[in-house]
Order: sequence, then C-alpha cells, then structure tokens
Amino acid sequence: MERWGARALLLALLALSPTQAADEQGRQQAAAAPKGQRVFTCGHSFHVFVPGVLGNIAKAAGIQDHAQVGLSAIGGSRVIQHWNVPDDKNKAKEALRAAKVDVLTLSPIHLPDEGIENFAALALEHNPNVRITVQESWLPFDIYDTTFKQRPAKVDHNALTGPQLRELHETYFQDMENYVRSLNKKFGKEALFVVPVGHAVVALREKIIAGRAPGLKVQEDLFNDAIGHAKPPLQALAGYCHFAVIYRRSPVGLPLPAVLGKAGGADEKDRLNRLLQELAWDAVTHHPLSGVKADGDCPSVRGGDRPTP
Repeated sequence: MERWGARALLLALLALSPTQAADEQGRQQAAAAPKGQRVFTCGHSFHVFVPGVLGNIAKAAGIQDHAQVGLSAIGGSRVIQHWNVPDDKNKAKEALRAAKVDVLTLSPIHLPDEGIENFAALALEHNPNVRITVQESWLPFDIYDTTFKQRPAKVDHNALTGPQLRELHETYFQDMENYVRSLNKKFGKEALFVVPVGHAVVALREKIIAGRAPGLKVQEDLFNDAIGHAKPPLQALAGYCHFAVIYRRSPVGLPLPAVLGKAGGADEKDRLNRLLQELAWDAVTHHPLSGVKADGDCPSVRGGDRPTP
C-alpha cells in the first residue's frame, strides 16, 4: 500500500505546475513530519544565529520535538577553541558524553581545524549514529585568507560578478570537501556532512546581480558590515540549508520564518522567502557531501528511531 500511495502522490504532483507541486509536496511533508533531532551547536558569528532560525523553521514544518540541546558561541572562532573550553565548563563535551546529541553543528573559519576531528571522535564514541555537520560559510571580507588575519582597507561587496564570486570561493569549497572526505575515511563511515551555505550565498548574490531577488537591490543588502555578518535574508538562507541537511527534506513551501518578518513588503517577503528556500534546496541536493539527494534517495529521519548516516 505504501508503494501505491507514493506512486499516487507522484502522479498527482506531475499534474500540477512546478510551484503548485512544491507547495503540495510541502503540505504532504508537514502531514508526516520526521522525528525531531537533538542539536548542539558550536560556532562563530556566521553560525550562532542558526539555532533560533532552524527551530522556527522546524516548528513551521510540523516538527514539534526538535530540540536545541545547547550552544557554544565564540566570536571569530575556530572549532578547536570550542574544544579547548575547560571540561568543567564545556557544555558541548558534556552533552556528547551523555549521548544527548543527534546532530552536532560546527562552523570552522578555514581548514584544517583539529577541533572538528576531536568533536567527531567524542560524539561517535557515545552515539554511533550521531551526525556532525560542518558549515561551509561565505568568505569573510570577500577574500580567501587561511590565516584570518588580513583586513582589507576597503571591501565592496557589490563589486564582484557571479564568475568572480565562484572563482573566489572555488578553493575554499574544494578544501572543505577534501577535509570532510578525509575525516569520513578516517572514521570509516559517513559521519560528517557539509552544509553548503556558501554555495547558496553565491547563488543568491548572482540572483541579486541579475535583478531577480525580490526586495534585494544590491549584494550589500545581505551583509551588516565589511566582514560579512548576516542580515535577515542571509540568516534565513543559512537556516534553510541546515534544515535541509538535518531533516533531509525540502523547505520549499514552508511559511515565512520569523527572521524575515520585518523585511520588505508582504509580497516581496513571500517571494524572497520562496527564492531562499529553492536556493537552499538546490545547493544541498547538488552537494556531494550533504547526505541529501533531490530524488529522496537518502536516509530518512522518521519515526521513533534516531537517524542512521
């Protein structure tokens, strides 16, 4: 019966327009919400806003038991700095040792970062089914500086073209893939996954350049400052990317998240929200290390069991 039900849904979706099909799929998913995940987050200022945005998105998707177990926030940090917090104050280690975490989200600045391997080893020791996500961010100051010490005298986020953005990020994206692949090989399983926020940000900046991002006139509309701290649209985009990787389902069709509530006019907000959802899903389903495929051929996060990578 399950097979015929899925076939009937597919036929029904094919009869609809792409927009109607995505909305219908979103309603079907909400009716069969996956099991909520227990999430712990360690990150810098390009990542620490994700828990709040993600929680809001998960609730909108009908996932009532999503839980943010804890947050370790250190500005401008590498993951090793979160690892080096003294054990008596290290809430991340405490939660991992108690097997209270299903998903650990990390956000390095640049690689290598031994903190990722340290946390992954500890997490897997106490929960073999844990997933560790590594946020691929956008480049601070729009430069690739592995030392994180360069501070350009002037940064013009609006000056870069789409091809320049892709070329600029290419080395960083490849470094991230290589590093995560090497750790999965070392652990002998797919335990670490990439959340391709950076890919989605580049795609959004290209939409802005082309004049196809509702409510966003220039690339600068995504950033609060020269380093690139995220404004609400970018925060929402990152949240959708994390939702897609953690819950392995499309965010397309979900209602406007709280983070976008004060941005632009009603019509522009809704259309921008839809674009952010589509860009996030496209980035996640096309990244080889996200653990998610557009055709749904990936492990599910349903029922009472915790996810198996």
